[in-house]
Amino acid sequence: MDKTIFITGATSGFGRAAARRFAAAGWALALTGRRTERLQALREELAPLVPVHIATLDVRDAEAVKSVVENLPEAFRDLHVLLNNAGLALAPHPAQDVALEDWHTMIDTNVTGLVNVTHALLPALIATGRGASIINIGSVAGEWPYPVGHVYGATKAFVRQFSYNLRCDLVGTGVRVTDIAPGMAETEFTLVRTKGNQAASDRLYRGAEPLTAEDIAEQIFYVATLPAHININRLEVMPTRQVWSGFAVDRDEN
Repeated sequence: MDKTIFITGATSGFGRAAARRFAAAGWALALTGRRTERLQALREELAPLVPVHIATLDVRDAEAVKSVVENLPEAFRDLHVLLNNAGLALAPHPAQDVALEDWHTMIDTNVTGLVNVTHALLPALIATGRGASIINIGSVAGEWPYPVGHVYGATKAFVRQFSYNLRCDLVGTGVRVTDIAPGMAETEFTLVRTKGNQAASDRLYRGAEPLTAEDIAEQIFYVATLPAHININRLEVMPTRQVWSGFAVDRDEN
């Protein structure tokens, strides 16, 4: 399969699982992330299967994004899929107890980073045209509010609406846009959110049979390989054991 995917946040979770899934299908991989040693390890793992290009990248840095895109080797410039996966949640506390710095980090990564990469790669995707895809990793938090979701949920609501608006602007180009919105999935997500609290991560997922990174990678691959005339606008995926909660009500004691 002579196709190429560009993945942000490829060093863990959905991004790393997607790299492995697309490599198994013969796709060339342009992989980016902040942790160089993990990118190198992934290249060593997958390079025997497919062409792999890696670039250390913080998506928050627009100039760095531009440089990475401009310096893609010729063999990786014929781009078929952009997977905007880089993102994070921080500060699992009520809004009034959260450091402003954590809010800024989520906005800069989940919103500004997404915009930086998409803008830089739109020309390549439009040049590919029919069958090309932008796949953005959103979240059920972008649709359904929950306590301590504050800025994280708001950034994922941005991902949803940005995806829809891109669809409108790209009509006629052949480029498809999808917002994939996972629910509870056991990756490094909670470790990052709690700044390394393994016990908190274990408590969250224990006994819940959450989604895995591989589950979401399979959905990403499905969306990317649909016939060119089909666009999945939004794909919300939750574990069978996860559902919505009722409304919280603050009641007087007497």
